[in-house]
Amino acid sequence: MNVFYNNEGIGDVLLVQLQTETPEKINPEQFGDITLIKDATGTIAGFNVFNASSYAELAEGQQVEVSEKLVTSLQNALAKNGIDFTLEVDFSPKFVIGFVEAKEKHPNADKLNVCQVVVGDEQLQIVCGAPNVEQGQKVVVAKVGAVMPSGMIIRDAELRGVASSGMICSAKELALPDAPEEKGILVLSDDAEIGSTFKVKA
Repeated sequence: MNVFYNNEGIGDVLLVQLQTETPEKINPEQFGDITLIKDATGTIAGFNVFNASSYAELAEGQQVEVSEKLVTSLQNALAKNGIDFTLEVDFSPKFVIGFVEAKEKHPNADKLNVCQVVVGDEQLQIVCGAPNVEQGQKVVVAKVGAVMPSGMIIRDAELRGVASSGMICSAKELALPDAPEEKGILVLSDDAEIGSTFKVKA
């Protein structure tokens, strides 16, 4: 789940996204202060909460941190507007430190590599085009569902016929101060803890 709030730009409206993919066809349904956004199959893809500040404590910003307190407030807002829907939320961090366990050349693209990256208890296959990615590095991984500082949402993808789940990030993509202009991922020190959260400013 991703949550966005921009009072100055669009008013006191909370935008809640439940799917990483944007539905091709959207069917909105209004229930008081809540607009449910359903896809063609009737599945709720997200919802908008109007008069949002009356339901939750919100700070101005592009993306709102998804906390248990916020989810409780959203669940209460749905109930107050007559909507019987239970929010199922993954609270695991979306920016984590990963370890490049293996790197192979992409079979269909000279400038791409297929990396197997360990991020705690799971291993992700990530297609990476950075010229400096190498086996044995500790890196910052944006997992599927992460929202980059640019506003881009990381989704499952297929690059030249190879599945990719996540992104190995550069300092520039993470909006770090003094990030180098040249292309290349951010390589962390050997003492970085694999699977731990990497804090990113929205």
